[in-house]
Amino acid sequence: SALAARTASVPLAVRERREKQLGLTPGPGETDATPDGLSPSDLARYKRHKALGTLPKSEDGKVQSPKEWIQRRDARRSRIRGFRTIRRTVPTKEDPDVTKTVQEVDVVGQPVYLPNIIFRLVRNHTPEGQDYNPFEATFRVPPSVTKTDIRSYLFAVYGVKTTYIRTDLYYGRSKPRGLSNRKMRSTYKRAVVGLVHPFYYPHRMEDMPQEERDKREDFIEQQYFVKEAHKMFAQNRFRSAATSARGDQSKQWKFDEGSVKGRGKILKEVARRRQLKEQMVTDLVGQWQKTR
Repeated sequence: SALAARTASVPLAVRERREKQLGLTPGPGETDATPDGLSPSDLARYKRHKALGTLPKSEDGKVQSPKEWIQRRDARRSRIRGFRTIRRTVPTKEDPDVTKTVQEVDVVGQPVYLPNIIFRLVRNHTPEGQDYNPFEATFRVPPSVTKTDIRSYLFAVYGVKTTYIRTDLYYGRSKPRGLSNRKMRSTYKRAVVGLVHPFYYPHRMEDMPQEERDKREDFIEQQYFVKEAHKMFAQNRFRSAATSARGDQSKQWKFDEGSVKGRGKILKEVARRRQLKEQMVTDLVGQWQKTR
């Protein structure tokens, strides 16, 4: 499943190139990787190193197999930056004349606590008719964050191991002239991260049964006071509008919670009251006819 998730996240340009060169067209839930876990690009890179004779050797002195090579590369990529492993020769406790080799971790970089970057977890893009991919997670990160930073941040802070990272940059819209006070979307980077262990995003409230949805909405309201925040925002907005329109008389203005705001809502309320009035007239005429 993890290999199928990696294949599904391959960029469209790479997919088209592989289809032209290799004829690989994996469908949903399929993978183009080898049994050892090598993608077509990894397999071509392994063959090139093997032909050049630049492959490292394993412990038994033989050339590394594709599985050993990919495991060594993934371990190197997923290492924590700022540390290095040092081999030292120390005497044993039983016999001081006999030495043994031990590995120790030495801190090279400077540790940074409480990073000032925000990783926002969002839902994966799931095409219609396909299942949700639990071996992927999508984040919105600052544009200055690199793939190395993402891998180290997720592992050091949350203990999440990653298998691959794909990033793309989304540019925010420029402000049009005359609308300087309008809030525009800022530029951000999207990072699609491959996961070793599956992660299922919580269900959307639209997909929940009505009973669970009501409980969820009550919980959110108790924790974050969403309705109260919307009410205060509307009150402050109309108070500022009254201040600019009425001047000193705005102190006598009171916020009507039942008032309707916006042209669309006003027309909808007018139609609703007209329909209610017509219904009352129809009922009254029916009563008169029964009385006669």
